[in-house]
Amino acid sequence: MLSVIIPALNAEESITATLAAINGTETEIIVADGGSDDGTVPTAERAGARLIKSAPGRGGQLAAGAAAANGDWFLFLHADTVLDAGWEEAVDNFMAAPENRQLAGFFRFRLDDAAPAARMLERIVAWRTRVLGLPYGDQGLLISRDFYFRLGGFSNLVLMEDVEIARRIGKKRLRPLAAAAVTSAGRYRREGYVRRPLKNLFCLGLYFAGLPPRLIERIYR
Repeated sequence: MLSVIIPALNAEESITATLAAINGTETEIIVADGGSDDGTVPTAERAGARLIKSAPGRGGQLAAGAAAANGDWFLFLHADTVLDAGWEEAVDNFMAAPENRQLAGFFRFRLDDAAPAARMLERIVAWRTRVLGLPYGDQGLLISRDFYFRLGGFSNLVLMEDVEIARRIGKKRLRPLAAAAVTSAGRYRREGYVRRPLKNLFCLGLYFAGLPPRLIERIYR
């Protein structure tokens, strides 16, 4: 069985579409809520998701969701990411191959924006995942239960939890899935298609330089 684990915090506006793309499939859906005070919780419950309460912080929320999950496979997904058509077949094919039980899969990154800048950013993300082996959380993460817990799971980090676990998995054990994960471009439209990626790159550099994620988060926010 597949367990889809979604960390959420005041995600009412986006999580409806995220859950709608998954509903109707034979999956366990877990929403790990970090203390939302909007309509996130009732929206998730109406969609049939199982609700887990957690302290805020995406790394801790992801870990809490995994600890409560029953599936043989975990799919970690952000609350503003909608899986595109064909995702079920791509996931099923990956899970069906025995050798993939010690690997992890990620989706192709796509933005819900027709702007040319969005296509450019998608190409940059494709390069980053292919060359550096660093898929981010908005590309999802498909991993077997055994492999996840053998790695030690998600660390309780407020930021960079996706980079941290990708580095532990290692580039050679990461595989692209034949489907896309469509993420909201709202933050890029608000902050700019140049400014926002540069800020992300700056924060990534600080992380690799050894600064604590909690300090980086203050800069990021």
